[in-house]
Amino acid sequence: MSATPKVARTEFSAAIAQISNERGITPESIVDGIQQALVSAYRKQFGPLDEEFHYLAEVNQETGESQIFKYPTIARDEETGEVTKYDEKIKEDVTPAGFGRIAAQTAKQVILQKIRESEKDQVISDFEKRLGEVINAQILRMDGKMVVLDLGRGQGIMPPEEQMRGEFYRLNNRISVYVKEIRDTFKGKSIIVSRASKELVSKLFEREVPEVASGAVKIVAIAREAGVRTKLAVQSTQEGVDPVGSCVGQRGVRVQEVIREVNNEKIDIIPFTEDQHEYLKGALAPAENLKIEIDEMNKMVTVTAPDDQLSLAIGRGGQNVRLAAKLTGYKITIKSASGTVQSAVTGQEEHEIDTFEGLIPEVRVLLIQNKLTTLADLARFKERWREMAEMTSEFKAMLEGKVAVFEKEMAERDALGMKMGRKPFEKSDKPFEKDSEDKKAA
Repeated sequence: MSATPKVARTEFSAAIAQISNERGITPESIVDGIQQALVSAYRKQFGPLDEEFHYLAEVNQETGESQIFKYPTIARDEETGEVTKYDEKIKEDVTPAGFGRIAAQTAKQVILQKIRESEKDQVISDFEKRLGEVINAQILRMDGKMVVLDLGRGQGIMPPEEQMRGEFYRLNNRISVYVKEIRDTFKGKSIIVSRASKELVSKLFEREVPEVASGAVKIVAIAREAGVRTKLAVQSTQEGVDPVGSCVGQRGVRVQEVIREVNNEKIDIIPFTEDQHEYLKGALAPAENLKIEIDEMNKMVTVTAPDDQLSLAIGRGGQNVRLAAKLTGYKITIKSASGTVQSAVTGQEEHEIDTFEGLIPEVRVLLIQNKLTTLADLARFKERWREMAEMTSEFKAMLEGKVAVFEKEMAERDALGMKMGRKPFEKSDKPFEKDSEDKKAA
């Protein structure tokens, strides 16, 4: 094909400069998108093309001139058929007359797509430097079970496993989230944010407590069941600094701000100490008068609790002892005064359902995705798991049995509570103000 007049569009250079300035995209990435778009448009309008040649577009950034050239193909990938080598010394200008007018619409769409991709890549690159930060985000929409949030320049995804139990996400609400990772998804790279991560609580204390931010107070360990309770152990690195008091703040103002950010999740702050007996006592609070035996070699602890302290040591659904095991790194067994084992945890359990014997990973994931991680959840939302087609009747029967036992225990507890003057389902433990006084006293 003989050389034809080149497509001269000085608007190209003006458009490149404008988009580059407005969008913050490098001119090189825009030109690369235009060149690919021109080849695509040429192939669509004038194909099928001779497979013996490789076709490339060249765009002059100064003049806006664009041309299509073909080069003899030397080698192709055997699997994909893509050209891997071509003769750069032999090229022929095959730009057709009026090519700019024919290709304009097709090229426009491809160019816009390339611009969006370049913008997303830059956003991803920016957030790769911000991993581990807590930022304020606005809820945009729900995408299935995932929450899509506006992070400022880009959008973040919060999958079900990173959401807090019992938390409802309403459009346009603003929440604090932890930038957890950049994950490859079927839509490309996505920014994953979390409300369930224990690092969220740690970073919030760093934001609210100057002593933590400066390093005068160190968060040694943290254990969390998101949406319900967090235990953290703190230690002072400077003489004269009260680690617990610093985190609680005057009249609890500092910790209350963190609690507000995590939707009123209960937070226990205990002082870290090298004395493992004292450390375990603090981790198992509010239970008192505990007899603790430590097997340091096997990292196992046996705790004997008085009958009136047994339920406090174990916690509702075993939550207190699970968090204590995570916090201290010990496997903990709770025994009654008579020596009967009442609870045994390894510290590896993330949720109450992890203590269910025989629970397979597939069912566990299904329950977590539906925010059914405790017996209280399973009892409250029975229809939700009863209607799950993915769950076999065997596992549904297992859950039915556990829920029945749980409801019986709650009914007995309510009956006892009524005798003591409490309303049904009222918690026996005191609200935060009592905890604050206990911590100050400690």
